[in-house]
Order: sequence, then C-alpha cells, then structure tokens
Amino acid sequence: VYCMNVVGTPNAHNLISVSTDGRLCSWSLDMLSQPQETLDLQYKQSKTIAVTALDLPYNDVNNLVLGSEEGQVYSACRHGTKAGVTDIYDGHQGPITGINTHKVQGPVDYSHLFLTSSFDWTIKLWNMKENKPVYSFEDNGDYICDVAWSPVHPSVFAAVDGNGRLDIWDLNSETETPCASTIVEPGGLNRLGWTQSGSDIAVGDHDGRVHLYQLSEHFWQPRHDEWNKLLVTLQELKDNQADEEMYKISLSS
Repeated sequence: VYCMNVVGTPNAHNLISVSTDGRLCSWSLDMLSQPQETLDLQYKQSKTIAVTALDLPYNDVNNLVLGSEEGQVYSACRHGTKAGVTDIYDGHQGPITGINTHKVQGPVDYSHLFLTSSFDWTIKLWNMKENKPVYSFEDNGDYICDVAWSPVHPSVFAAVDGNGRLDIWDLNSETETPCASTIVEPGGLNRLGWTQSGSDIAVGDHDGRVHLYQLSEHFWQPRHDEWNKLLVTLQELKDNQADEEMYKISLSS
C-alpha cells in the first residue's frame, strides 16, 4: 500500500487506501480489522491498475485521481452507476510517485487542476477535463519523488527529488525553472508536506530524517490578483503546448 487519504468531515470520515493489486478499500477508523467497502480498479474491465498515488478534489469524497506503476493517471468514482475507473490520462514515461489536486479557495475555482511527479524526472500539470498534460516541468535531473500545491497560494507548488533537492515553483513568476531551490540532503528526499499556513514545508529524506523549512512571505501571502494572473498563465502554457505540437507535426511531415 503506497497511498491513503482521510475523506469526509471532521465528524464523519473514512480512511481510503489503494494498493498495487488495484483494490481500493474504505475503512472506519474505529474498526481497522476489515474494510467497510472494497472496489477493484480495472481499466475497461480488463487491466488491473497498480496504484502508487491518490488524491481527491477539494470537498469531494466520491471522485479520485490515481497514479500508477505504469505511468498512467486515472480518474475513478467510489460510488454510483459509474463506480470504478472512468478515464485515463497519458503523459508520463515512468511510475508516478505523487499526485496532488488544487485546493486553494479564491475568486477563481481551480479544483480541476492537479499535479503529478514521476520517476521519469518530470512534473506534469493536468486539467481533469483533458487527457493530455497542460504542461510538463523538466528542470530536474533525477527521480521526482513528491509534489504538492501550496495550501494558500494558487500558483505555488513544491517538489522533492532523488538528488535531495527541494524546489519551490510559482507559475505566475516562472514556468521554466523553480523560483527557489536548495539541496537538503544529498542522499535524496522522498516526501514533502506543507503546514496549514503555507509558510513552512517539512521534507523527509531517505535516511528517515525530517527537515523543516520556512518560506519567504511572498510564497504564502498571495496578492489578490494572483488568481486572475493564473488564468493568463494557464492560457499561455496551453498556447505554448499547442505551438510545440504544431512544430513536431511540421518536422515529421
């Protein structure tokens, strides 16, 4: 089991876990001896999905996004007539190590966005309504082991890699390279977590240590126009991606 998540409200919640055998289990925290519900995840009723990462959109207890050992991303539903895998997103060339949906509330809703990290050395930005990545971040030279949006700033996210590098990205400032980077531990980092305020990040290394970093204020005190600026940034990324596709087509022809 590589991934689990607590879903629901503080007074009514369940633990969701998914393992590489493709089975999704829903547990009551009062009774962990056996799951309350199980769901076997298969794509088109044939291929069992070896899940390595999961997350749920903001305020949603039914829909999930899942990363797999094969590098595909899937969307799935826990309940209803469409229970099971509903869609596939192609883009990564290696196992997915982290997946994180956008949960920052503000004047523009970005809950359809999510990020993935992978052993293929890339981070990818996705829109749940599109099957191909919106953008691919390719500044790292090693496995990327985790990625997570800031809990307070709409365009900021962090990532850690096998070189021990912690990167802070701000899409409204720069999309080619991180806005801040540091080598935390040469042995490699494998997990990260934000504090609720967005002012600090905890990162775990391969030797079992946790390192805590404080961020500059501009990373966790967003200006009121950051939400609208992100709309412009996303359109620019989409246009750039379209230009790249046209260029590849012209080369092949």
